[in-house]
Amino acid sequence: MDATTQQGISGDEYLLPACPAPGFLIIMGSAFSPMPHRAVILVVEDDDNNLLLLRHAFEQAGIVNPVQIATTGEAAIAYLGGTSPYCDWIQFPLPSMVLLDVKLPGMDGFEVLRWIRQQSGLRTLRVAMLTSSDFDQDITTAYEAGANAFLTKPLGFDNFVQMMRVFHAHWLEFAQAPTVSRAG
Repeated sequence: MDATTQQGISGDEYLLPACPAPGFLIIMGSAFSPMPHRAVILVVEDDDNNLLLLRHAFEQAGIVNPVQIATTGEAAIAYLGGTSPYCDWIQFPLPSMVLLDVKLPGMDGFEVLRWIRQQSGLRTLRVAMLTSSDFDQDITTAYEAGANAFLTKPLGFDNFVQMMRVFHAHWLEFAQAPTVSRAG
């Protein structure tokens, strides 16, 4: 098994497998949470224009958190599971929050959310649906599947920036993150 040398918080070096075997734990949660500006956000969005808009809104809102992108539901599951091509758990750490689009090619956002809630190590991961949909059925389906929030993209860029400021303050500055892991 390939390994990479990493430096722990205490300065001690340790070996981390390049592609950890099932059962190898990396835990992220309240005891190990990074500072709010360091908490990783996983954005699951397939539309390049929406990604550009979101990045610009983050910049305008002063959100400097690391952002990882998955453009399909299947890629989101591979990322969260730490499987290929996301085997490097240092480069692709577990997120503190997932922003999940409803409409994705292949596996949709609801299916991804259901998968997350079925994983013992991830079932408490915070997930907000971020979509242009405001259909009652989509809102109900999201909450029934275990969404923590359902955010409909507002009209007007300034309103979107304000929504992202509030999102960041609530979920990444004030709310405590649950412990999550890649253990099955």
